[in-house]
Amino acid sequence: MDIRFDGKVAIVTGAGNGLGRSHALALAARGAKVVVNDLGGRVDGSGSSLSAAEKVVAEIKANGGDAIANGANVTNVLEVDAMVRQALQTWGRVDILINNAGILRDKSFAKVTDDDFKLVVDVHLMGAKNCSKAVWEAMKTQGGGTIVMTTSSSGLYGNFGQANYGAAKMGQVGLMNVLAIEGAKYNIKVNAISPCAATRMLSDLVDEQANQVLTVESVTAGLLFLASEHSPSKFILAAGAGGYASAGIFETQGIYLPPEQQTPENVARNLTTILDTSNQQQFKEGNDQTVKFVGKAVEYQKRAKQ
Repeated sequence: MDIRFDGKVAIVTGAGNGLGRSHALALAARGAKVVVNDLGGRVDGSGSSLSAAEKVVAEIKANGGDAIANGANVTNVLEVDAMVRQALQTWGRVDILINNAGILRDKSFAKVTDDDFKLVVDVHLMGAKNCSKAVWEAMKTQGGGTIVMTTSSSGLYGNFGQANYGAAKMGQVGLMNVLAIEGAKYNIKVNAISPCAATRMLSDLVDEQANQVLTVESVTAGLLFLASEHSPSKFILAAGAGGYASAGIFETQGIYLPPEQQTPENVARNLTTILDTSNQQQFKEGNDQTVKFVGKAVEYQKRAKQ
């Protein structure tokens, strides 16, 4: 199996540096035409410049590829819509969206300001929503496409000082879950990558030895799979330093308590059984949880009547 993107058009946000740059270069090297989007700001989101995106475009073209630069701020719906129109006017389609743009404003929850919390959520979560919404109709019309969210271990598992970042990154998982369901009948696949790489965002957190193995290219290898026609949908791929794993949300079988026993004390008494992972499930959609719980109640009622 050779993963190629010949004839495909990709939009990569936050593609001026780090992971986004790596993704854009790799997509182009495998045949995709690429919109290199980057606001050109600092890690905290301040400032703007198109120069970073233009450098990546120049590198793609020097290698024989095709790309255009775009400086849209992903939090601005009008700019995002214009970016997608630019892609459609230039190449006639949009097949791949990589929601990679992001910023950091790390502080403990006690010290983080509302403005810093909101801005991080706006860039990561609302930015992903804005870009996904902008390409949705085009993908439906052309018969499909792939969208990749960029989540994080900070959202999946938590990390001190990143309440804003973690909330936004876990929000992208929720967005992926719903869009994967709604997009299925249109052949739109929606996945997420949980990367670990030595980028500007991680530069102060890891030592030199870790920097050498936490390459952006190792993450991009997983990203290219998720963006391809060979990928599943509604899948979280963790990637870093050459390691690749699946991350997911599972629910235990739990217990059933009849109405007269539904007390907090009985929930506490049964905590060991509630936590038992031996028969846990990964649901396809939210209603599966309701079906499971109602099924347990109905089964109990049937036994009670016998």
